[in-house]
Amino acid sequence: MRSTAEAFALVRAFNASPEEEKSCELILALLELTEAPFSRDQFHPGHITCTAVVLHPNGRQFLLMHHHRHRRWLLPGGHVEETDVTLSDTARREAIEETAVRIQCAGAAALAGLDVHVIPARKGEPFHLHHDLIFAFSAESEEFAPSDEAPQVAWCGMDECARYQLPGSITRAAMRALASPRLPK
Repeated sequence: MRSTAEAFALVRAFNASPEEEKSCELILALLELTEAPFSRDQFHPGHITCTAVVLHPNGRQFLLMHHHRHRRWLLPGGHVEETDVTLSDTARREAIEETAVRIQCAGAAALAGLDVHVIPARKGEPFHLHHDLIFAFSAESEEFAPSDEAPQVAWCGMDECARYQLPGSITRAAMRALASPRLPK
């Protein structure tokens, strides 16, 4: 079962870029100072979420979804569930649930990025932070399907990031995943 020790090890071993250093510090502080870092009900200072950079079988594109609530293009991902064995399992499960993509199962996924970002208040949830761990995966095929959470899904190349108005955290994680020798391409 996923644990604070697993998250500490992943984040401490991650080679954060200068843009990711503050997120790294905030995630480590969350893990050190809170009792329930994976609980979606912990709003102060927030909670851990997991996201997937899923690479197209051609190794040159990655999967995006148009988020129904945030109304913008993002990577698939979400909250940690009790049934998730590892944190990368959370990212894998969320990508499959949201986009129906088939992901190669080659063990634990590599951490490709870190990002702490704001989630606006909405019914039943105050303004809070998602302390996001971004994992890299490879798709078995180019097939996907939209869902209620992701009414639009698309493969994106690095030359299309501006068109989709992607934040730097997504482009950095995608570049890292695309350059990873550990992922099958």
